Amino acid sequence: MSERHIHMAGHVTERHITRAGQGGDRDVFEYALLRVVPRVERGECVNAGVVVYCRAQSYLGARTHLDEARLLALDPAADVAGVRAALAAIERTCAGGDQAGQAAGDDAGRRYRWLVAPRSAVVQPGPVHTGLTADPAAETERLLNLLVR
Repeated sequence: MSERHIHMAGHVTERHITRAGQGGDRDVFEYALLRVVPRVERGECVNAGVVVYCRAQSYLGARTHLDEARLLALDPAADVAGVRAALAAIERTCAGGDQAGQAAGDDAGRRYRWLVAPRSAVVQPGPVHTGLTADPAAETERLLNLLVR
């Protein structure tokens, strides 16, 4: 079963609806955008990365890209080095192993849930979304290009 959708820009896309067991060679994945909110009280944000989790493939990955000019447009006094450090820490946590710090012993699902838990901080996860993919690493890059860059 499929549906046609017309987006506001006039593009027509196909959205395929699958039921359990009908995903073919694709697996369910979850993702959340990473947003930089330099002044939490204002709520303005810049998308700066994406975290992707695919349980079926034991994949957890993050890709980040900070548009420094956009961040400084929201807050000229933003701590760019601190934001970059926080984004790098998220990528290390996703990679696991010794570089994940205290989360090193946690499985990918537990690390993902911790990373996407709501928080009031300068770097925040957005809402969790889902999809189907055959290649979660490629999906991570695709989402970064589509939603962040």
